Amino acid sequence: MTTEKLSFIRPDLLTLNAYHPTPIDESQSLVRLDANESPFNLPDDVRAKLASIYEEKVTTNRYPDGGHFQLKRLITEYVNESAPLGEDIKTSHVSVGNGSDEIIRSILIATCLNGQGSILVANPTFSMYAILAETLGIPVVKVNRHETDFSINLEEANEAIKNPTSTPVKVVFVVHPNSPTANCLTTAEIDWLKGLPDDILVVVDEAYYEFSGHTLVGEILSRDNWIITRTFSKAFRLAAHRVGYAIAPSPIIDILEKIRLPYNLPTFAQLAAEIAMENRDLILPSVKQIMTEKERVYQQLKNNDKLKVWHSESNFIYLRSNIDPSTETHNEIMNQLKAQNILIRHTGGGLRISIGTKEENDQLLSAIQEIIV
Repeated sequence: MTTEKLSFIRPDLLTLNAYHPTPIDESQSLVRLDANESPFNLPDDVRAKLASIYEEKVTTNRYPDGGHFQLKRLITEYVNESAPLGEDIKTSHVSVGNGSDEIIRSILIATCLNGQGSILVANPTFSMYAILAETLGIPVVKVNRHETDFSINLEEANEAIKNPTSTPVKVVFVVHPNSPTANCLTTAEIDWLKGLPDDILVVVDEAYYEFSGHTLVGEILSRDNWIITRTFSKAFRLAAHRVGYAIAPSPIIDILEKIRLPYNLPTFAQLAAEIAMENRDLILPSVKQIMTEKERVYQQLKNNDKLKVWHSESNFIYLRSNIDPSTETHNEIMNQLKAQNILIRHTGGGLRISIGTKEENDQLLSAIQEIIV
């Protein structure tokens, strides 16, 4: 169909680049190191509990719990325990989404729609902030990072906020630690975020909190313009279930609850997240194992003088070719690994490698050693 026959579609959407996940052929034995997932399925005991709960509690003819009451209670318990914040975070501080992407989209609708504002991102970073904003016709202000440590160029950011080229910046999105570069926010960056005007919403994406151990969740108790987002897709091993959540001051949560779709989280996804929370003592110990493997992989990659490898505070590693850091070179490396059934991701001008099992990481290291000589 030609674009002329799509005249009813917004013209800007016709040229928008969509997010394209790696196609997966389940018949192949793949080493999947491209999506920052946990390499481990749920423990057998937890999977058995889920299976039995499906039989006992899922009535397929009934809508899910539209208020996520039990899940919110468990999330607040976990957040208070992990910060630690006593019992300061309440269920009124939590909104649950169909993945963090739904939370991000709701934030955009609440702040910038109808020409009300733009968002600011520092590239390279998680691409869905810009993609979701563009699907809603919201301008995206992009600033750079310093390539030594991938901290945000704060001078550029301040200039973009002070002198907007279109609508004023209403939301600043940061990831802590950042994807794809795996660096946590610096003290200077955190101070900058704290110093932003009250009419700018600060969104701190803590998708990888369990791996880094760094959180800013306590800030929402004293700041009216901060949101923390997290996910069950990484350390909690529930990527298939698509569960994310926001922690924010109650007035912001009230708005997000107005915007999210009714019954947005299927019953089984809610039950899976509840079981994961209740069994976190069985699930989260794998984080230490993954981070030990991350350090081993990092050291071996770093010893290859043909690679430039950045320090990682998460379950993935970011690198570039030290010889020719071009798109063509990185695509060639990625494609040669793919030919050996090893998937990594080319993004942000470099290569992002998720940490797998020891056996998967060994396959990766052996293949890279052959390719990059």
